[in-house]
Parts: sequence; C-alpha cells; structure tokens
Amino acid sequence: MVHREAGPASLPDDWPAKPELSLALTGMGCFDWDLGSGLLHLDRMALGILDVNEDDYDGTRANVLERLPPGENDRLDAFVSEAISSGEDGCGAYFRVRRRDGTLRWTHAQGTVRRDETGRPQRLIGIMRDATQELADSMARLELDEERRRRTTVVEGATAALAHARTVQDVIDVLKESDGLEHLGAASMVMGLLDSGRIRLVADGPAGSFVPGTRITRVDEEYPMSEVIRTLAPRFIETAEDFATSYAGLWPHISHLGITSAAYLPLIAQGRPIGAVGLLYGDKIGFTTEDRNLLVALGSGIAQSLQRAVLFEQEHDLAEGLQRAMLPRRIPAVAGAEIAVRYRSARLGRDVGGDWYDVIPLPGGRVGAVIGDVQGHDTDAAAVMGQLRIVLRAYAAEGHTPATVMARASEFLHELDTDRFATCVYAEADLATGVVRMVRAGHVDPMIRDTDGSCRRLPAEGGLPLGLSTEFGRVDYPVNTVELDPGQTLVLYTDGLVEMPGTDLDEGMQRLAGVIADGPRDLQELADRLCGVVDGRGGEDDVAVLLLRRQGASPGRTGGRLQQQVGRGEPEALASARHMVRAAVRAWGAGDRSDDIELVSDELMTNALTHTDGGATVTVRVLPGPERRLRVEVEDRSSVLPRIQDAGETGISGRGLVLVDVLADEWGVESRGGGKSVWGEFTIP
Repeated sequence: MVHREAGPASLPDDWPAKPELSLALTGMGCFDWDLGSGLLHLDRMALGILDVNEDDYDGTRANVLERLPPGENDRLDAFVSEAISSGEDGCGAYFRVRRRDGTLRWTHAQGTVRRDETGRPQRLIGIMRDATQELADSMARLELDEERRRRTTVVEGATAALAHARTVQDVIDVLKESDGLEHLGAASMVMGLLDSGRIRLVADGPAGSFVPGTRITRVDEEYPMSEVIRTLAPRFIETAEDFATSYAGLWPHISHLGITSAAYLPLIAQGRPIGAVGLLYGDKIGFTTEDRNLLVALGSGIAQSLQRAVLFEQEHDLAEGLQRAMLPRRIPAVAGAEIAVRYRSARLGRDVGGDWYDVIPLPGGRVGAVIGDVQGHDTDAAAVMGQLRIVLRAYAAEGHTPATVMARASEFLHELDTDRFATCVYAEADLATGVVRMVRAGHVDPMIRDTDGSCRRLPAEGGLPLGLSTEFGRVDYPVNTVELDPGQTLVLYTDGLVEMPGTDLDEGMQRLAGVIADGPRDLQELADRLCGVVDGRGGEDDVAVLLLRRQGASPGRTGGRLQQQVGRGEPEALASARHMVRAAVRAWGAGDRSDDIELVSDELMTNALTHTDGGATVTVRVLPGPERRLRVEVEDRSSVLPRIQDAGETGISGRGLVLVDVLADEWGVESRGGGKSVWGEFTIP
C-alpha cells in the first residue's frame, strides 16, 4: 500500500476508487447468483451488457433467459453444472446474447463458487463483459495467421514446383499457371533476363501492357527492372503515384492498366544478377514487412530455378546444334526411291542424345539406309554419334557387305574407349530388283508398309549392339534378305517412337503400325504424322525416322548389282545368297532362263565352298550393252583354277562345271590377286 500525505489539493474525495467503479470504467458488470433461492443479482453494468431493462428486471434468471438464443441456456447450464460438481472454485464461459434490436453479441462471464463449511456450493459470484470485439479481433488474428500461412505455403509450393522446371518457359508457366500470382494477390508478372549487359524481356505483363521498344533494354535505363539489377535491391512501389513519379517515362504507357502497386525483385544467383521479375497489383497499396520478406524469398527461388533453366537451355542448344551439324545436311536424290527423314530432339529428357539417320548412294543403283541410336542423352552421345555415322558411311561406300560394315563399325566404337554403345540397322537396297539386305545390331525391328496401306513388323535376326559385340567377340552379324516391291515402304526408326512409360515394346510397335497404316499416302506427310504423335505425348527420348519407298524401275535401266558374302560352315549365309540370286533373276526379268541361272550360281557357290579353304563372294549383275546379259560371279581365295572332269556313269561328283558349261551361254575363270573368280553369263529378254 502506498501512503501519501494528505494535502489541500492532493487527491480527489472518491480516491481510491471502489471496485464497482473500476469494473464499470473497464466495461465490466457484476453478478451474484444465490444457488439456493435462485435469485440473481445484476448490477447496472451487467444489465446493460445483457440488454435487460433495469425497471423490468425481477431478480431471477427468467429475464436473462429471454436474451439467450435457443440452445445457449442449456450449454451455459451444462458448463456451470460441470464446474460446480467437479469441486473447482472458478469457472468461465463465452455465450451469446440477442439484444432487443435482434443483433447477437458475445458475452464472457467469469465467476467463483462460494461454498459452506461442508463444501456445498451456495453462491456463484463474478463479473461479465461484452466480448464481441475481443472475439472479432481474435478471429481477425486467426484469419491473418491463416493468410500468412497460406501465402507462405504458396511461396513454398511455387519454390517446390520451380525445382522441376527445365526451361525458362517452364519457370514462367509455373508462376503464371499454378495460381501462385493470384494467391499472392498479384494481377500479372513481367520478367527479364540479363544478357551481355542488356535485359531481354521473356514474360510480358497483362494484355496490352507491352511498351514498344522495351523488348530489349539497357541496364542504365530508367526502368524498374534496370534499377533492381543495378542496385541488386528489391524495389517496392507502394502506390500508383509512386510509380508515376519514379518512372515517368514508363508510366504513361501502362497507366490504363489500373496498377496500384508493384514489386520488382532482382534475380541473383551465385552472387551475380541474372535478371529481374516484377509483380503487378491491381487492388493493393503498400507492402508490409512480411509481404516484403515473402517476395524476397520467392525471388530467390525464382533466381535459382532460372539459372538452372538457362544452363539447361544453353547445354541443350549446344548439344542439339552439335547433333544437327552431324546429321546429313541434305538427303541425296536416289533414282528409283522416294525418301523421307525426320529428327525430333527430346522435349522432356535431360538433353539431346545420339539418334541419327543416313542415306548412302552406292554403286550399281543401290542405296544404303541407316538408322541408329547411341546410348545416352548428352553432348558426348551426340559427338560419338557423329563419328560413328561418318565411319559407317565410309565403310559402306568402300563396297563392304552389310555384315562387314556393321562389324567394322562395332570395332571402331570399341576402340574409341568410350563407355557408350549404339544400336543400329543398316539396310542395303537394290532398287532395280527390290532386294534388301539388312543387318540389325540390337535395334528395334523395322516395318514395311504395303501398297494397300497395311503395315507389318519385319522381324530380323540381329546381333549385339555396336561396341558390345566387339567386347564380347560376337561380331558376326546375320544378314536378312527381304524383297521390297514397287510402292512398298521400308520404315526405320529409333526406339523413342515406340517406347512409352507403362507400356511394353510390343504394345508400342502395334500402336506405331496402326499409325503408319492410318497415315497419309504422301511420304513426307507420313513422316510429319509420326513426329506429330511423338510431339503430342511429349516424349522423353529423341526420335529419328527414315522412310524409303521403292518406285518402279527407271526406263532404259541396264540393271543392278547385288553381292553377298558366304563363309564356310554358314548355311544361313548360303541360303541368303541363293535367295538374293532368286530375287534378282525374277526382278530383272530373266524369264525361262531363271532356273538355269539359279542352278549355275548354286553350283559355283558349292564348288567354291567345297574345294577352297575360305569363303566366297557371290555377285549378280546385269551387263550393259545392246544384248541384255546377266552375269553370276563367285570369287574365292584359292588360286587353283577349276577344270571340267569326267564323272563317269556312276560318279556323283565332278558334274558342276559340266552343268555350268551346258547351261550358261558363256563362262570363264579370272585370276583375282590371291584368288580367282568363276563366272557365267546368260542372255535374257
């Protein structure tokens, strides 16, 4: 207690104030409820809080109950009963009161239970106050906290989404399409990237906001993005007047947009500016400290994501440019064939890869078609692809058989000392005969589209991928011989065209066959259709496509040239060579000489494989000249010249050259270095 000396003018007469006065001044009223009699005393302040007329109050709860909405009395009684029965002395409750004008107000009552010597409750004494504003303020704080939590969640969600953005456009889309701007209260966004001292606008604001001449601006110009990049500090424009005053050159062009405030943030990554972003508001004035902190945090997330996106795009452009530079600049015109090629780089993959195609003109009216895929999706894959394409083209142009071309390419890739391997299909087509000799190295099977539009898979026996076959010592690639009729189309492609998440390869190939069958007749349009399917589903892998359609034989053509290697103990190669001869004589119109030619070629091949230590090379070609003649040659490595022998009446051998002499119009033997060539010629219509 503080003691003060009394003085003539020291303290008022009613000092110290009585408790009733203190309570009244703080808006509180008193109540005293006698539990035995049921009488309820309410002072004037309490009656005012409950909006009960003092003259009408009879001292019981009846008048009070009239002010409580339905159900509120039961809830209040239950609360008080629980407090009394529990033995506690204090209790409190919030309850609603309906005033005489119909409005609802919140009231808070807090009391103490007075008990007799036995502990029986006698009275409930306490205070009450109007709690409407208190609860309103509390709800406002809760809503503010919820708004803060929501906005923080928006920033965190946007930052998480930005972590998956791969390109600059992905970053822009995340900010515009994820409702992030709306939840932050912004109406629109502008963004610029710093490039060689200039700011390149990459995201416009709202429709009609573009200012001519601002697509590329200098850092020293009086624009908000220029300012934040120069100062490396955010610029919060509180009002439209602030905008107009600070940027008088820009404001007249955007004043019609209804911008009330704006926040421009520098985008800083690894300590240096890479750009700026601006958030424009249409119904906001001023920024709280919390607003600023959230936006600065958002700017940091945008900067990190943008830096990754810029680096990704730079590397992607470099690799894609490298790959396109290594792909053929143009496809040569090939008589007797229509060709279409397409390449699509990965849209969602980490980078471009090693897919390639090539078309190689060969002597004798033949053409080589190549499709391949180097493992990986980076610049190394593209570089390996370029080297592999060049050497494969060189081996084919040297005149090697398809199996030899593939084997040497595998050895080359192995000698590069890279961990990459490659899948590939090399097809050598004679467009005069339609005979296609094909080698497959771990690649997906080609397809053939028939003249009626139907499409079928072309199962081809294959070997290991290039590089792996050499490592495991399995470089003997089987040669598959097929016939391509005029109007039929050979379809070569990489696995990105058929592989899809959640489906197996067979399903993908069936789907592709359906697309090809339903596709347009025009070859270029068909190639576009195939790429359109890939673009539509956003493939994660590169895609290369090569379509080769055989046309009718060119008028006045003298004929073609086919060649096949046959090794000792290789029945499949021998069967392939026989198939090649059979297809050639039919395609070149040998007529009734077909059986003679096939029999002679079979005898020559058998002699070479039987009487020499190595394999043989079989060549079939049409000789130019006034008289159309077909020539079959079998070359081996033995210098021993053959001669006609008399097999006798019971001999089972020695008849080979006799048959050749009888059936061929002419035949002979020519020395070839360390070996020889036995040939036979036939006049055909």
